[in-house]
Amino acid sequence: MDWFVDALKKYAVFSGRAQRSEYWYFFLFYFLLYIGAAIIDGLAGSFNRHSGMGVVTSIYAIAMLLPSLSVGVRRLHDIDRRGWWLLIAVIPVVGAIVLLVFAVKDSQPGTNRFGPNPKEAFPSDKFSLT
Repeated sequence: MDWFVDALKKYAVFSGRAQRSEYWYFFLFYFLLYIGAAIIDGLAGSFNRHSGMGVVTSIYAIAMLLPSLSVGVRRLHDIDRRGWWLLIAVIPVVGAIVLLVFAVKDSQPGTNRFGPNPKEAFPSDKFSLT
């Protein structure tokens, strides 16, 4: 949940890098909260099966548009790709496959043109109990 909250704190920050865990945890909690909003819409009777959305899910999706775009752009920056690569998603099937491959790639080691590696910014000894 911390990764989701951290991504929300960077609501519209399109600079820098986001490691895989930040990206995937953000979308995991995004999806779970969307399901919760859909349940609320279903119970309230405002869910439209044809569109797959209701009042609450629509508000949630609009509110989460910028954070989801920004974490996607920062994830692409982490593998040394420009954020414009997100537009490949408009190509049916192929675009989703390309973005999935980009999302599962490991971070580019060291500093790239978008900033330092976020994995190296948090040394493992920071979280030790000693």
